[in-house]
Amino acid sequence: MLRASELGITINRDSRTPPYLQIVHAVIEEIRRGRLQPGDALPGTRDLAEALEVNRKTVILAYDELTSQGWLTPERARGTFVSPRLPTAQPAAFAFRPVETPRVPEEPDFRLPGQKTRVDFLLPEPGVLMFDDGAPDTRLVPVNEMARAYRRSLLLLSRSNQLGYGDPRGTWALRSAISAMLNADRGLNTTAETICLTRGSQMAIFVAARVLTQPGDTAVLESLSYPPAREAFLANGVEVVTAHIDDKGMRLDELERLCRVKRVRCVYLTPHHQFPTTVLLPPERRLRLLALADQFGFAIIEDDYDHEFHFSHRPMLPLASADQWGKVAYIGSMSKLLTPSLRSGYIAGAKRFVDRVAEEILLIDRQGDPATERAVAEMMEAGEIRRHARKVLKIYDERRLLFAELLRRHFGTAIEFDVPDGGLAFWVRFDDGVDVEKLVARAASHGVKVLPGATYSMSGEPTSGLRLGFAGLNEQELEEAVTRLAKSWKGLREG
Repeated sequence: MLRASELGITINRDSRTPPYLQIVHAVIEEIRRGRLQPGDALPGTRDLAEALEVNRKTVILAYDELTSQGWLTPERARGTFVSPRLPTAQPAAFAFRPVETPRVPEEPDFRLPGQKTRVDFLLPEPGVLMFDDGAPDTRLVPVNEMARAYRRSLLLLSRSNQLGYGDPRGTWALRSAISAMLNADRGLNTTAETICLTRGSQMAIFVAARVLTQPGDTAVLESLSYPPAREAFLANGVEVVTAHIDDKGMRLDELERLCRVKRVRCVYLTPHHQFPTTVLLPPERRLRLLALADQFGFAIIEDDYDHEFHFSHRPMLPLASADQWGKVAYIGSMSKLLTPSLRSGYIAGAKRFVDRVAEEILLIDRQGDPATERAVAEMMEAGEIRRHARKVLKIYDERRLLFAELLRRHFGTAIEFDVPDGGLAFWVRFDDGVDVEKLVARAASHGVKVLPGATYSMSGEPTSGLRLGFAGLNEQELEEAVTRLAKSWKGLREG
């Protein structure tokens, strides 16, 4: 038996590698060099711990790890020996690493083609309030109902052997439930076959852009729009051009002029609550947009991201409800109604289009989460989601009115805004003399986060507006957040 001092093991106290792993690496290295042969006895754990000045448990842990890897063999009442059957030698590229693992470099040693996406986002911080772009309050999620539905879904799918791979379009139950909801509440004419489930609306936008365009094509977006939609087209090598918006949404005279000089393949817009300005595309423009799509042969991606939230009257039916030619790819989500972490979006359209979307999903995601999808379907069928929608709609309406009152109280005539009939955010416009970028930076220093209005500008030009989501803040948080924003604005004005 080798004495502990003869093993030549040293412990580096400054190393990030735990001491027991240093012992493991050192013993393996001794075996590889031939200083320890199969059948050789190793020092006892107590002797080695004393020699290395470590806790005996550290040595025991190292010996256990070496035994599990096949390097050592313990024999009761005799000791621990080098295994007579050592692990198969590894290729040189994957051989034993030194104790000090090299740090992963900042830049990889390979090419990173393409361009960086231009999508700004906010992350929560302790003690910091946040005006997001219109997210729900996840504290209102019906977690007990969701938990019960999810448990029942798991049990049902497990017993029927349906937790494996399935239809990339998603579970039939949820597609059927969404189809019934779209037909009854939004005037569409869908079936489960013409709906594909996605992991949120952003995935639906990305996949739709992939299917409807190819590199070199042209897509039209509103001049103020949803940045991830722009990036989805750019990632596919598509030229993105913009049409300006007014108080009635996209200007279709500009869209028509673009169609006469470019081969427009796709138009993306948010007609129900224009993102970020919240304005509504009126019926006459909707009909003309469909006529232009038929005349110039482009597809329309209608992103109806928060149709459920309407406060003053029955919401206008989606553009897709009047589509006679199969020109509209209709995108929606259950995430805003429940919680963004649910990742439950969908896309509806002509069957061949939906089939192509499913083929694309096979390449990037294979399928969704059948247990979650079945649970959401059960909640829809049982009326749980409709009851939840009525409950939160009342709460959000109260927050909407309070938010408008707070803005008027703290900012007076220095800002302009229209109280939106629906949606979960305001579009607030400041005087031209206000540097909105500086206001956002100053607000952050006062503990309130908001994205600058230029985030939503497709050209990157500055804008005097801010999109302020109100739904995710309760009454006390709304008052504090507006107070902090107003303090930042007054400090900026006073220099």
